[in-house]
Amino acid sequence: MNRWGRVVRAAVSVLLIGWLATGGSAQADPAAYTPADGVESVYFQAGPSTVTEEIGFGCCDSTGAEYDIWYPSDLGATRHPIVVWGNGTDAVPSQYAYLLRHLASWGFVVIATENRQTGSGVDILSSLTYLLDRARDPSSVFFGRLDPTSVGALGHSQGANGVLNAMINSAGAIKTAIPFELPARIWCSGTCADTRSLSSGSLFLVNGSADVFISPSDQLRPWESSGLQSNRAYYEAATVTKAWGTLNGLNHNDIQGQPDCARASSPCTTGVYGYLGYPTAWLLAELRGDITARSTFVAGTGRFLAPSPNWSNQTSTVH
Repeated sequence: MNRWGRVVRAAVSVLLIGWLATGGSAQADPAAYTPADGVESVYFQAGPSTVTEEIGFGCCDSTGAEYDIWYPSDLGATRHPIVVWGNGTDAVPSQYAYLLRHLASWGFVVIATENRQTGSGVDILSSLTYLLDRARDPSSVFFGRLDPTSVGALGHSQGANGVLNAMINSAGAIKTAIPFELPARIWCSGTCADTRSLSSGSLFLVNGSADVFISPSDQLRPWESSGLQSNRAYYEAATVTKAWGTLNGLNHNDIQGQPDCARASSPCTTGVYGYLGYPTAWLLAELRGDITARSTFVAGTGRFLAPSPNWSNQTSTVH
């Protein structure tokens, strides 16, 4: 196991002890999260497409791991935007299936390696290569159905670091990235992503306010003098078009909700609900040119930036 794996396992163990001491996570229902009116409310709901899921869709990445995929069952004549996914440490794509299925219902073709160590971004980027190769195969369901100019990258924890590395090394192929619960750089070794290295595209950082140990909103002593150790620092260092928001009360693994915390790794507070609406809107704005979705992130006027019981630290440079 690499240093990242050892450290994050230790971190999660510490958090788990505290979680158990407080009685664990309450089981949530959709009423636990009420999206804001407008764009978030629209994209909080499942999209119009039924979804096909294929676990073990193809093989293999550099480690021999298979690829899993989620896509609209009726691809029609449309060229669909692509989303590549990066797992957190020791996690697999099926642990995020509710979120990935949600994105596919809105028209995205989502591919994810089953690799459990995605921090370098190498195998996240290879999943894109694999899928684009399928799109050139006349026998494939994806032949002529994908838009290689509209690619986004999403990832959780170590995978959040991985999607930034994938974007940096994609030669512009990845147009936007959404790192969820991006770890402070103290947790990574040799594969640390640096938002100062982003030269094009866009970035939407999302973290949970209760995830103070791995993905803090603000620099924490004694880390504050040793580089990018918080979401605020990552955000301020980036020079591309960007936004950032913190989900109030959510912890490191809420994103694994299916949709609540019943099947998520601990610690989880509510579940995946808060990760549905605005991230989907961001992808539609950046990859499909959805003007209404983009308007919610516009600096100074966007609904995302308004005071909210669900969100804090909202900021944006979108115009």
